[in-house]
Amino acid sequence: MSEALRFEILGPQRAWYADRPLDLGPGKQRAVLAVLLLAAGRPVPTGQIVDAVWPEEPPANGPNVVQKYVAGLRRVLEPDRSPRTPGQVLTLTDAGYVLRIPPEAVDAVRFERGVRRARQWQAAGRTEDALAEVTGALERWQGEPFTGFTGAYFDAARHRLVELRAVALETRTELELASGRHGELVARLVELVAEFPVRERLRHQLMLALHRAGRQAEALAAYRDFADLLREEYGIEPGEALQDLHRRILRSDPSLTPQAPPVSSEPPTPPAPEAVSAPRAGDTPDGTGLPDGSTSAAPEAVSVRPAPAPTPNATGPAPAAAPIPPAAPGSAAGPDGPLTPVPHALLVAMNQPADAPADRRAPGWARLVATVAGTATVLVSFGSLTWAVVLGYALWRRSWRLALAGIGYFLLVFSVFVLAVSSPETEEISDGEALYLIVAMGTCWLLGIAHVVLLNPTLWAAVGGLFWTGRQRTDEQRRLRREQARYLLHHYPAARVDLRIGRPDLLRTYDDGGLVDVNAVPDPVLATLPGLTADQRRQVAVDRWLRGPYGSLEELAGRCHLPPAATETLRDVLLFLPPEPPPVRHS
Repeated sequence: MSEALRFEILGPQRAWYADRPLDLGPGKQRAVLAVLLLAAGRPVPTGQIVDAVWPEEPPANGPNVVQKYVAGLRRVLEPDRSPRTPGQVLTLTDAGYVLRIPPEAVDAVRFERGVRRARQWQAAGRTEDALAEVTGALERWQGEPFTGFTGAYFDAARHRLVELRAVALETRTELELASGRHGELVARLVELVAEFPVRERLRHQLMLALHRAGRQAEALAAYRDFADLLREEYGIEPGEALQDLHRRILRSDPSLTPQAPPVSSEPPTPPAPEAVSAPRAGDTPDGTGLPDGSTSAAPEAVSVRPAPAPTPNATGPAPAAAPIPPAAPGSAAGPDGPLTPVPHALLVAMNQPADAPADRRAPGWARLVATVAGTATVLVSFGSLTWAVVLGYALWRRSWRLALAGIGYFLLVFSVFVLAVSSPETEEISDGEALYLIVAMGTCWLLGIAHVVLLNPTLWAAVGGLFWTGRQRTDEQRRLRREQARYLLHHYPAARVDLRIGRPDLLRTYDDGGLVDVNAVPDPVLATLPGLTADQRRQVAVDRWLRGPYGSLEELAGRCHLPPAATETLRDVLLFLPPEPPPVRHS
């Protein structure tokens, strides 16, 4: 019976027995089934079902209510079972209820497997196979999952699947760019950027597609729009990978044009099958990177082999290629061909102070002229034209917040004008009216001058830095170093070995900002993971020893049953690199 059941949760929740659709019953019964589908093949305690389905007001007799809905599901999933016969599909164990179905019976599992398989093909250089795989996986997506279900449990599960879809869309776009299909990608990328406005990898792909399509000005405008969004909404700059692409587009870097893929005479080797469990609430599809790193110093050039056709990934490093042993001193080639050294200047630049100002979209003299002209306008007009200056900045930066501020200034000036016109010339204004005029014009004049001055990004950053604590400044510097290390790791995968990125347990001179390669570090380093309890840290170490390396943060969270709050803490500090191959012994 269980082999003939199929379930869909990527969109409207539906189920079939063979080709016959099943009526899953009322909303709460569907919610109970959704909880069991998220843990298909694993027991779910009754208390967990109650907390997930009734997050705010659980019923007093919660276990009895769950039992009632489980009985209803058994009638739907096993219609031929007699009332006194034990269930075969939905059973009760000492640990809780278990939905005994194959993982591939759930569309979300098939979707996740397809995405992982596509990334494996991509790492193996099989672009067309990877593209077909990820396209087939995305066709399973029918809409936002778990609509109508509320609470932290379903919110976390929904977020995980939406994130996985975003990763799949980015992977498909990257593969299509590698296949030279940039011309047909622009329209779709515009829609994806509107759907996921702060995903830097999609912005990177949009800029690259526009540039390759001969639309350089639009590519630069796309960067400007994104930089403005980040500054206005979050007070940050685009990542190093996006800034680097911006600089390369400005100088028309010929390496941005697609290269013809090399033809290999060796038969392709399929990726090793990977077991994927049912989706778990609280998982996230990205693996990123933790504890303290080491001191920073600029190492000499290190011989490493660059990744083929690198495309910087804003959401994390691309799958790393197998490390290549460094060449012997004085040698110019490695075991498989010439090695490309990591430029010394690049390593030095990545060890410069992390608070160095990033490139802006406008030159410094233009920002200075705008600030001086705007401040002078407000000063000379005694604040009566502050609204015009602020609205001009709002149009320039496309900021609705500045537009609201400009409208506020205009209403103050307009109210002063109305008050002055409506007052009879023969009568003196009252003390209250005089006070209002002074406060309103003083606000538009003095506050307006300060506002216009602080609209200069450089001055704003300098003023904001005065209020940073030493710890905040250190945290920001370490965050930027982590981004730089990921960028270097993506372009030169063998830097993982030569610079020991993600290995705080080894002696090294390169400062990676505290990244940790969760599959390579020893257990004592895992015991320092932030945001986890001592039991959770032990679980991470034991599960890695029993079941092997982790492929992503989603897999780690699912295997170790980590809550969403814990995974968010780990997102910025963990690396999920494939295990290093054992050294080859020559007989």
